[in-house]
Amino acid sequence: MPYIIETFDKPNSLSLRKENRDAHLRFLDEHKAALIACGAKLNDDGTDQGGGLYIVAVESAEEARAFIEQDPFFKIGLFGDIRITRWRKAYVDGVCKL
Repeated sequence: MPYIIETFDKPNSLSLRKENRDAHLRFLDEHKAALIACGAKLNDDGTDQGGGLYIVAVESAEEARAFIEQDPFFKIGLFGDIRITRWRKAYVDGVCKL
């Protein structure tokens, strides 16, 4: 069963995010088999909102937590909050998965 991981950056940490983005992207590429989708949250004007959303193919909330704790953004202390929620695929890319 997939899980949603929503991250919220600590206040005033955009420079920390930018400085560590390349390591974060390498991590995502190394773990792409577990990623259903992921990306940064943005403001309406396209600027960084300070956080991200991951949908990961793992079997438990514990595995989802272990996944996010490997992310370089987690390791440098970027996140102020992390929310993990079990998710059911209903539609993905216009295809019903029920």
